Amino acid sequence: MPNENFLSQVPAASALFLREAEVRRGIEYLFFGHGALWRAIDARLAENGLGRAHYRALYFIARAPGITISDLLGLLGITKQSLGRVVKELEAREFLTTRPGGRDRRQKELRLTPGGRAVEAAIFQPLRDAMSRAYTHAGQQAVTGFWQVSEALMHPRDRARVAKLGDES
Repeated sequence: MPNENFLSQVPAASALFLREAEVRRGIEYLFFGHGALWRAIDARLAENGLGRAHYRALYFIARAPGITISDLLGLLGITKQSLGRVVKELEAREFLTTRPGGRDRRQKELRLTPGGRAVEAAIFQPLRDAMSRAYTHAGQQAVTGFWQVSEALMHPRDRARVAKLGDES
């Protein structure tokens, strides 16, 4: 059985946290943490015949109902062609709807259907559970530090985008 008190095994960052060894350790934690989160939902994605790109789109549409294709492109950082393929598949499966934009009719606004919301919520559950466990183990100060480091890694434009997520949900 794995040691539940795993934080005691995590070496403390040295006072010289900008040394290459500490920077590499942080990158390794990012790689492995990110991979663990995705593996937590891979089975649910497969059950629903979806890939990770589909879920990323569902997630951000759920967080920002009415998001435009161009805004979603900015959040996901993928090509228009890739997003077009994902949106068409999700629309064909009746997980989302598109409609002309309220301010600019040339824009397409995206919203999840009730079925799309249900699938997104079911896939989100293991992510929520994994993050909640990690947050509980790490404690409030560590969570705040994690958010601060993550925010500092982002481009300023992306910080503003993230800050707006969930305002309308």
